[in-house]
Amino acid sequence: MTGISIDHDAWVFIGDGEKALVFRNEGDKDYPNLQVIRHVQSDNPKTSEQGTDAPGRFNDGPGPQRSAAETTDWHTLEKHRFAKDMADMLYKAAHRGDFKKLVVAAPPMILGDLRKAFHKEVKSRIVAEVDKELTGHPPHEIEKILANIH
Repeated sequence: MTGISIDHDAWVFIGDGEKALVFRNEGDKDYPNLQVIRHVQSDNPKTSEQGTDAPGRFNDGPGPQRSAAETTDWHTLEKHRFAKDMADMLYKAAHRGDFKKLVVAAPPMILGDLRKAFHKEVKSRIVAEVDKELTGHPPHEIEKILANIH
């Protein structure tokens, strides 16, 4: 097998900033059987639905010219917060001894957020990281994708 080897009872975290799935491998390294043990969904509407104010304006200096300030992207900010919350959830589970090994899969931006937020107790248990969006796949497809990653 050329892909990621997932030990029996290892956890697999799949997240995208709005949805997270935590699996436990009920199978073995050769024949993984990922079973969902936790599903978390963030209520994260589009930015246009979260903020209604017009962009602010600021004075460019002497004279009448004013420039618009960039609007806050509430949707992206919520994705970053959700990643931090998921890192905290994994820390609590690691601290309780719920898992010994962890595989993490997330899109690059979220994976970066997770890396920054992971406690050393979680980092020490990570056996593989995958920078892919996998939350929309069923468990049997995730098993195949992880088994074929080089």
